[in-house]
Amino acid sequence: MRKKLQSYVNAGTPMYLVIFPEGTRYNPEQTKVISSSQAFAAQRGLPVLKYVLTPRIKATHVAFDCMKKYLDAIYDVTVVYEGKDDGGQQREAPTMTEFLCKESPKIHIHIDRIDKKDVPEEQEHMRRWLHERFEIKDKMLIEFYESTDPERRNRFPGKSVHSKLSIKKTLPSMLILSGLTTGMLMTEAGRKLYVNTWIYGTLLGCLWVTIKP
Repeated sequence: MRKKLQSYVNAGTPMYLVIFPEGTRYNPEQTKVISSSQAFAAQRGLPVLKYVLTPRIKATHVAFDCMKKYLDAIYDVTVVYEGKDDGGQQREAPTMTEFLCKESPKIHIHIDRIDKKDVPEEQEHMRRWLHERFEIKDKMLIEFYESTDPERRNRFPGKSVHSKLSIKKTLPSMLILSGLTTGMLMTEAGRKLYVNTWIYGTLLGCLWVTIKP
């Protein structure tokens, strides 16, 4: 990981790096994963979290250590898909199909910019700092799901910006893509090209990822 990140830094590649310190996303139906995560925190004397998993430090520390001279900030992003199950409890994040079918009518995204000078560099100090960031997330999510105040429930604190994705914005690109795909599939040569591109493109992509240093 260090070698790959350092190659990007040395090349001056414009980039951003996304890290999920929990290792996997929170799923309320995976009770064993949640219990294991909470036990891990308790064993280390850390506050037990309710709506997020206990973050692990290694990947975050390695990434920051490699890139600290290259970046200017870390963005702490929290994403919530609105909607509950029939019992009024938080449910698993929707699949793409469920989302497109309006099973989740809104996505709430909270972004907090943290200047790199405010991030501890020593691993043990960063471990505590990272857990404190997740404590903040957890408190926000408790307020989001459980607040008795309707004005504070189902919303994040701070200034809000509402973004709607209208048909006017999405229809032109959908029509162009559909037209090109349909035209290709109407001919035998087009169908062969489509299938071959899908098969061999996937294989070549996997091969490239495997052998690329």
